[in-house]
Amino acid sequence: MTSTGDSAPAAARTGWRGWADAARVYGEPTVARMLLLGFSAGLPLLLVFGTLSFWLREAGVDRTTIGFLSWVAMAYAFKWVWAPLVDRLPLPLLTRALGRRRAWLLLSQLAIIAALCAMATCDPQVSLRPLVLAAVALAFASATQDIALDAYRIESAGVERQAAMAAAYQTGYRLAMIWSGAGVLWIAARFDPSEATYEQAPWMVAYLAMAASMLVGVLTVLLSPEPAARTQEDARAEERALAERLARRLPAPLARLGAWIHHAAVNPFAEFVRRYRWHALLVLALIAVYRVSDVVMGVMANPFYRDLGYTKDEVAAVSKVYGLVMTLVGVGLGGILSMRLGVMRVLFLGALLSALTNLLFSWLAGHGHDVGALILVVAADNLSAGIASSAFIAYLSGLTHVSYSATQYALFTSVMLLLPKFLAGFSGWVVDQVGYGWFFAGTALLGLPVLALVWLAGRVRPVGGSTTRPAPGEVSPGGTG
Repeated sequence: MTSTGDSAPAAARTGWRGWADAARVYGEPTVARMLLLGFSAGLPLLLVFGTLSFWLREAGVDRTTIGFLSWVAMAYAFKWVWAPLVDRLPLPLLTRALGRRRAWLLLSQLAIIAALCAMATCDPQVSLRPLVLAAVALAFASATQDIALDAYRIESAGVERQAAMAAAYQTGYRLAMIWSGAGVLWIAARFDPSEATYEQAPWMVAYLAMAASMLVGVLTVLLSPEPAARTQEDARAEERALAERLARRLPAPLARLGAWIHHAAVNPFAEFVRRYRWHALLVLALIAVYRVSDVVMGVMANPFYRDLGYTKDEVAAVSKVYGLVMTLVGVGLGGILSMRLGVMRVLFLGALLSALTNLLFSWLAGHGHDVGALILVVAADNLSAGIASSAFIAYLSGLTHVSYSATQYALFTSVMLLLPKFLAGFSGWVVDQVGYGWFFAGTALLGLPVLALVWLAGRVRPVGGSTTRPAPGEVSPGGTG
């Protein structure tokens, strides 16, 4: 465990040779594989979130309904409920053929493809319900893939490779978000005879293209090795010991079932509370609100572009070029700053920048249709998002216990989305009441409590800190760098 003091992280003190040696890790197959799997993980998110809202707005669906429909994505906020099953339950036939992690990955990816094909056949102007049901199925399948992929990533390499694994994963994830955001709009525009009228066919082609793009992840899973489950033997021994104790009072089958449920579903959460005690509430509060400003604003971003008169080509071009470049710059800059300054300082910086860039959207609402202004706003927003997400992933990864990495990480990412997604459901109604300008200004104010929580969480020290698994070269989550 690295120090939680104010000294600079060890990686920040290495020379150029150390940097060159560290960079070679990105050429290793285990790390490079995460780029492709990260693409598979990032593809579905906007297809039930931002991109879908553009489609619905073009089809004439009112903003209030679009806001409420964003609750479809709350499946990501509840994935901790079935994470223990993904973590421990074997799948008939598939687990024997592929292994535990790859079996769940392949099943979830096939479900994602099926849900995308179902969405492609729906027309929200004719009936909204089939599209919503398909979107719900997509969200649950995508959340399941996230659970399995986090476990695969953590088990595929030791602690010394986790930072590189996370960086490759996040790069692939961001590239997929550009493809499922700008790429969908670009494809739909190519098949749209007129921007003045709504046609369902262009969106069908675009969503079928996204379904085909999931083959990147499917092929990667089929061609990848199954990771060794490092802690599985210890877990089985603990489970057997608990089953033996329970068998003194319960029938053997019930004792085994109780031990399995306790180890899979109770221990991961109980261990986190034991380690942080009452400070666990502070840590969870920070996780719960850190992204609230961005997520609440994000639901209305595409309807905002549409209502301001931007075409699909304009939004796609700005997102694809400037958005992609600035996101990747932000991700890289966030990683470097975290190593130099410490995770908590960069968490604070990311939260501040996220709130400030929301004010740019408020300015754009009064400025009107201007592609140059859109470039400025999107570039600044993506840069701040990249910085914040790099630090936040490092923070969440450092919170996990080595024995419960997959389930605890699912818990943290679920908590991260629950409140923001709930509040985002009211975003369309708020815009209808006060307009875009005041709405975006309000989302900036939502970021102010985050700054106070980051400051407080920076002073938390876990009990028994050696149980966590920080990325190499980073301070512990409780440190201030």
